[in-house]
Amino acid sequence: QVQLVESGGGLVQAGGSLRLSCAASGRTFSSYAMGWFRQAPGKDREFVAALNWSGGTTYYADSVKGRFTISRDNAKNTVYLQMNTRKPEDTAVYYCARRIGSSWHGPVSYDYWGQGTQVTVSS
Repeated sequence: QVQLVESGGGLVQAGGSLRLSCAASGRTFSSYAMGWFRQAPGKDREFVAALNWSGGTTYYADSVKGRFTISRDNAKNTVYLQMNTRKPEDTAVYYCARRIGSSWHGPVSYDYWGQGTQVTVSS
């Protein structure tokens, strides 16, 4: 059983920086690609960013490219999402997930999910 626990969310002002963390249990963390998704009220869950097992290959949604950075520390079983230049439209619940399928962007390619952390960006 894999558990993913996100942290680092909160109420923040637009334009600043925030780092989300996702701590994973289990010995196989470094074998899997990981991703971040977000879901705003009344909207579908959408892809934010993902990276492969080593962190050497990354993918981003167009809406966050150049502002967000995904990274991982396999020694700590943790994946991060550095959010810079936040915008009010970044307000959402952010989830990390473990990728097992072929798609990087589709939620169906991810099997284990965290409980989410709320990020609210005020203008």
